[in-house]
Amino acid sequence: MWASLQRRWLALPGDARGALWVLIGAVGFSITAALVKSLGETLDSFQIAFFRSVFGLAVLAPLVLRAGPAVLRTSVPMLHIGRSLAGATAMMCGFYALTHLPLATATAVSFTRPLFMIVIAVAFLGEAVRWRRWSATAIGFLGVLIMVRPGRESLDPAILVALGQALAASLAVALIKKMPADEPHLTVLFYVATVATLASLGPALWVWRTPSLGELGLALAMGVVGVGAQAAAVRGFRAGEATVVAPFDYARLLFAGALGYLLFFEVPDLWTLLGAVVIVVSTVYIAWRDAQLGAPKTGPAPD
Repeated sequence: MWASLQRRWLALPGDARGALWVLIGAVGFSITAALVKSLGETLDSFQIAFFRSVFGLAVLAPLVLRAGPAVLRTSVPMLHIGRSLAGATAMMCGFYALTHLPLATATAVSFTRPLFMIVIAVAFLGEAVRWRRWSATAIGFLGVLIMVRPGRESLDPAILVALGQALAASLAVALIKKMPADEPHLTVLFYVATVATLASLGPALWVWRTPSLGELGLALAMGVVGVGAQAAAVRGFRAGEATVVAPFDYARLLFAGALGYLLFFEVPDLWTLLGAVVIVVSTVYIAWRDAQLGAPKTGPAPD
């Protein structure tokens, strides 16, 4: 039976398999976000980020030990440190946003990463960006303004932290592009996990509260599901064309909205939905233009 299912699966076109993998990843990322939010009801987001980093390092440890000391050698140590610090900052900001914002809102703001990538590509990578992508970027940030509505009496600082997450994640991607093409993937992951653990340790100790067994179980589930979601997303982007499978990543908005409603009784208002649509449309257009021009992809992709 398993062999028959495998044959049918492999008989599917690559884009179809890729889209299904990305959808599975989107479900996993949404569940991970819900677990972070659940933990955030009793634990500080810094402590949650520390647990996520420790579990990630624990998963990598057997692979690093098997690879030996060679995995630590690199010709660009400062790039690794900078990229890892940017990634750790993105994780801590993202966890703060998830614990202080509705799931759908935090997820929608996270999709602004391609918009920041356009700015960073020009400022740090020296890439040429034409007026169409600049226009799409401006429209995308207009979507953020629609969600934030700066004319209101008070602005939720968590929105700004969520934007900081997207900016830091974009910077991490830009630094990866600066690395040599033959830099081992395990080396990148090891530095990321190690630096993130060290960077989150201090803030976690500052707000430390001894977790219960139930909270440790949720933290472990968060790590396992998160790793599974990343693996599914990577498979998806490898199996199909990026421009075909990338839009399926936006299903995270639907899944996050559903989980937010079912688990936390969150109901996004009309302005949040409208702003999310504007952000999605602009970033999909940017990804499409990247494909047309043969530019480095700035659309959603697994980190």
